[in-house]
Amino acid sequence: MKIESVLAVVLASAVLFASCSPSYNSVKRMQRLEEGVANPTTKEELEEAIKKYEARAMDLVLTEAQTGMWYKLLGTRYLDERMYRKAYEAFRKALLYYPDNAHLYYYIAICAGYIANSAIDYSFSVTGQEILVSASERDMLLELSESSYKQALEIDPKYYRAMYGIGVLYVFELDQPADAIPYLERFLDTQKRDSDAMFVLARAYYQTYQFDKAVVLYDKIIALNPNAEKTAEAKANKKVVLDAQYAN
Repeated sequence: MKIESVLAVVLASAVLFASCSPSYNSVKRMQRLEEGVANPTTKEELEEAIKKYEARAMDLVLTEAQTGMWYKLLGTRYLDERMYRKAYEAFRKALLYYPDNAHLYYYIAICAGYIANSAIDYSFSVTGQEILVSASERDMLLELSESSYKQALEIDPKYYRAMYGIGVLYVFELDQPADAIPYLERFLDTQKRDSDAMFVLARAYYQTYQFDKAVVLYDKIIALNPNAEKTAEAKANKKVVLDAQYAN
């Protein structure tokens, strides 16, 4: 049988099925007859109805939960492949199932930040409507990234990865180093040997003319000696800060 003939048969079957399918009310009537609890009134009938429908409700809950997890997993796969717009959409859908999940807001913040720096036009969805976004609307996406980091931290105040993420956003994207400092300081309260965060915080200190604090952090990086490249960078940055300090 040719492909065209097969398609014709499939389409015809679909039309026939749709025209003969029972209405929603018919389905509900059939379900009630099947369960035998069409109109419970007595205590015993109500208890029986609850038992019979409870299993169905639990199945529905488990299905919904699994769907949300699949969207989250799909988003992480897209993120691994640097397909940020698709990752964003998957995480947004997962958020419909888990609206209080700090990790989802964190991932959305990351995706929005990457998309904001895209050199080409693209479309994305905030409220279910597709919006064409150009490079000139970068600020809107950065605002979305900022608010998502904040939402993640509101749900989980100890979410240290969100602290670091919003710190980087403030220092390198939004040019608000003063706003980055409290987040990065809290981050380093627990992640005491994270040299990357030290670099970002030292830069924020430098940009806000807190030269002594910047020097202290660069000295910590040098003492940690994470690798030759980072140590050399810390020494060079320390010299820049000292020169700026003496000039002032």
